[in-house]
Amino acid sequence: MRIGLITEGGYPHVSGDAGLWCDRLVRGLAQHEFDIYALSRSREQEDAGWVPLPEQVSRVRTAPLWTADDDGGAYGRRARRRFTECYGELVGVLCAGSDAAPGDAAPHHLADRFGNALYALAELARDEGGLVGALRSDTAVRTLERACRAPGALRTAREARVPDLLTITAHLERALRPLSLDWYGDDGLGAADVCHATAGGPAALPGLLARHFGDVPLLVTEYGVQLRSHYLALGPDAAAPAVRALLAAFHGRLAAEVYRSAAILTPGNAHTRRWQERCGAERPRIRTVHPGMDASRFAEVGEAPDRADADTLVWVGRVEPAKDLISLLHAFAEVRREAPKARLRIVGAPAGPEGPVYLRHCRALAAQLFPDEAEGVHAVGDNPVSFEEIGGPEAPTLPDAYAAGAVVVLSSVVEGFPISLVEAMFCGRATVSTDVGAVVEVIGGTGLVVPPRNPRALAEACVALLHDPERRARLGAAARARALELFTAEQNIAAFRSIYLEIVSRCPVRRVVLDEAGEPLPFAAPAEAHVPVHWTGPTARVLTQDVPGWAAGGPVRATPLAAPEGAR
Repeated sequence: MRIGLITEGGYPHVSGDAGLWCDRLVRGLAQHEFDIYALSRSREQEDAGWVPLPEQVSRVRTAPLWTADDDGGAYGRRARRRFTECYGELVGVLCAGSDAAPGDAAPHHLADRFGNALYALAELARDEGGLVGALRSDTAVRTLERACRAPGALRTAREARVPDLLTITAHLERALRPLSLDWYGDDGLGAADVCHATAGGPAALPGLLARHFGDVPLLVTEYGVQLRSHYLALGPDAAAPAVRALLAAFHGRLAAEVYRSAAILTPGNAHTRRWQERCGAERPRIRTVHPGMDASRFAEVGEAPDRADADTLVWVGRVEPAKDLISLLHAFAEVRREAPKARLRIVGAPAGPEGPVYLRHCRALAAQLFPDEAEGVHAVGDNPVSFEEIGGPEAPTLPDAYAAGAVVVLSSVVEGFPISLVEAMFCGRATVSTDVGAVVEVIGGTGLVVPPRNPRALAEACVALLHDPERRARLGAAARARALELFTAEQNIAAFRSIYLEIVSRCPVRRVVLDEAGEPLPFAAPAEAHVPVHWTGPTARVLTQDVPGWAAGGPVRATPLAAPEGAR
């Protein structure tokens, strides 16, 4: 079958999110044909190039989300009136008051209004060649202002000032850029058997439009909650109240439309699944598919657990405030009181704009809490806490970092799917983790879990494992067995192979084949057309339902059946 794979800020670009997972998926399903539709996030990402693509990738189409050229010519009077009505309906839904709490599913009438307005704007973009100029126009700002001042609008919306209106308009223009793409015809996503969006939110917009224009079934995979990310990005210090309220409403309504339109949703963990259900996703259409990881690179360490230093704790990850290394350092100070020979190795590079400053702060705190120690007056002092990076002499590879410690620690206060925890499980290491994100779901009783921001509890759990090598060995072996059963790339690929077949069997793309008289030919699309192997048969011209015969050239004559030998 043909899969239209939609990515945002990742595959097939060298840098970005979910690139490795998408590459494994495409390579693991060689019996299918993939068309890649990639939304890029920056010029630097585009300039970095693509990863090598397998032969089952038929084509790649890219579009930038970070910039958009104006459409050119101005709309005529009828098109301007049509845009004002559609855009006014969309922002009117955002400004409308609702009893639903943030993140909850919107009332049905608001969800229907939002969806109808969104698809009406997409149809306008198809008819007029794009929406970018209209979404940037003064008409868009005035339409938004009228919606904010309308009776029954949210109080925060009524308080919006001109700078707030400009900010909201600019954000909506960026989020709605996929509506102006030319990806939705028979030469694009309309020709796919399944449209697979690798993220929710605006990244799933092309999938929504392929479903609207071509009735292509949509599969949405979320390994992180896009809606939650937008809520966190719109904190009190980031924007004015009116901006936060209206943009939160937009992303909430969009998430709800994606969830109710998808044939199947595949969250990566129970945490993401709960968000989807709260936003209106129907439970029967949800299949939890854990991210798949390459276990072979950790096999040598996992099969030789005795390599670990019995007195060493290891932390591996990106150095940033969400990882709460401050609590880890304070916890280690208590560990040292119970286990004086204990050492802590922090392995990772700073990430994000706050990473370098946070790393310096952690180094200063470690120097304050643990002055250099020496065994005698003539020996050189040594700090029990070390800060290292992968590729250095102490940790040349990622498996070497995990192999260095008897216990792996995760101290995060915010976490989605804990990749480092799964890697430690592949290595057969006992773990101590904070109860955040999908940690409990991943660890499943094969490690110790403590509350976040609780250095005392973290220290007690670490000391308990450092003092009990037999318990460490049992937990490490159980963790490795669990990871090999649930979190391998092979498990992930097998799950999506089954889901693709389920979608095609339940939601086949409806197409019309014409006979020699130009009439629809019954039973012209054989069942074998959806079997995931290369199939050849009589050539016929295929039309999607929304394209009339006169718009796609002359009909193709149906192949006549051969007469039996006795009738000749």
